[in-house]
Amino acid sequence: MNERYSLYEQQAARALSRWEKEMLKPPSLLEKTSRAVQARVNQVIPEKVHTAMTAAVKGIVQTALFTMEYTPKTEALTDMSLALRDARAEELLSFYKKLAAAEGAGAGAGGILLGLADFPILIGIKMKFLFELAHVYGHSTRDYRERLYILHIFQLAFSSTTKKPQLLRTLADWPEYAKTLPPGDTVSSQIDWRQLQQEYRDTIDFRKLLQLVPGIGAVVGAWANYGLLEELGQTGMNVYRMRWLQEI
Repeated sequence: MNERYSLYEQQAARALSRWEKEMLKPPSLLEKTSRAVQARVNQVIPEKVHTAMTAAVKGIVQTALFTMEYTPKTEALTDMSLALRDARAEELLSFYKKLAAAEGAGAGAGGILLGLADFPILIGIKMKFLFELAHVYGHSTRDYRERLYILHIFQLAFSSTTKKPQLLRTLADWPEYAKTLPPGDTVSSQIDWRQLQQEYRDTIDFRKLLQLVPGIGAVVGAWANYGLLEELGQTGMNVYRMRWLQEI
């Protein structure tokens, strides 16, 4: 254990090690089966639906990456311990879980059309959360490389287990990876937008489809959105803890 770590940082490092092992687990039989089924489902979904969903994901992510719309008005926090940052992050996550649950309940109660509209709205909530989380851990999202870092966290949270190891390696080696990045306005052309939306959609599919079921949509919508924000929050906090511990 690094002697420069405080007691809290030592505890965080041990928890981080357990989380990383969980991230790197090979896909279970259940996941392999569900992925195979999902791949078949994707083949029968009309192309115009794929195109529309890809456009929705691309539009929101591009807005996050290449504009200041999601950038917090407050500066990134400085001169704070990891323990205080984690406490701030937990408060932030609690707020966004409640916000997402309320939005999911409203969309679920509104039937299929509002349920479908929830897809891009929820991505926007997740992006806003991640941008604020970056500032909690001291990283300004005015730098496009930090915004791209956020996209990698988003992908790590909502990708299959076969994709997670490479994403985790990229985040762990971010200083070196960042040196290879092209100018900000050319990054978009290097992103496989369709794969991004399919990985994201396939990860959340079952929960969000239940949201469209009449009679239970509101309850399921709140449950699904709350859980999805929890997953994103834990992923984001652990990635920023990893970065913090590396930079000490």
